[in-house]
Amino acid sequence: MGRTLIVGDVHGCADELSELFERVALTTSDQVFLVGDLVSRGPDPRRALAVVREARGRSVVGNHELRLLEIRKKRALGQSAPAPPHLARLFELFDDADWALVEALPLHLDVAANDVRVVHAGILPGLPFEKQDPWVLTHIRSVRDDGTPSNDLDGRPWASLYTGSPHLVFGHDARSKLQLWPAATGLDTGCVYGGQLSALLLPENSRPPPPADRRDAIVAVPARRPYCDLGSSRAD
Repeated sequence: MGRTLIVGDVHGCADELSELFERVALTTSDQVFLVGDLVSRGPDPRRALAVVREARGRSVVGNHELRLLEIRKKRALGQSAPAPPHLARLFELFDDADWALVEALPLHLDVAANDVRVVHAGILPGLPFEKQDPWVLTHIRSVRDDGTPSNDLDGRPWASLYTGSPHLVFGHDARSKLQLWPAATGLDTGCVYGGQLSALLLPENSRPPPPADRRDAIVAVPARRPYCDLGSSRAD
């Protein structure tokens, strides 16, 4: 068993994902995990999936994949299910292997050797993990004053309230950029919006270091260009 690499939201940025793997000199003994939102918005979603497959990467499901699968299911049942442009094009691009990969994505992945759990968005702190709602795992960004989860930034960041174990690694929140909390790490640094594609690189059997030292474990590559406008589009 080698190192563990956990990658932030790819959103179809295949060139940047390939460059990230080159930057860390990825080997066949390394484990690769991804926080979901592999596709949509970016320039090359099919090749992004191919790069993940080639690296034997494992990803959780993101809210974009969930929305895509919801539309596909409704269409299979003969129901009307219009799709926004960034998802509609995937129905024209994907082959059977692409659909199989997306349909198999789980809600979470545990990396026992590093005491890490990967989710797309987060959890509602204080609630046992087995009772977490799938919507929360794929959409939460903050916790309102009344304790309810929110997909917006209208409360306290959920990760600022989480103090448990395992260490949670997540994405989904490009507006907040890199997040280094005591018990959680947020890796969505907005590559598709012209930011960076970031990853957490951990040595074999090592837990994430404390926030003051964790930045040294972050590897990032810049976006080739902005592919989508964060200001004018809903960063969901």
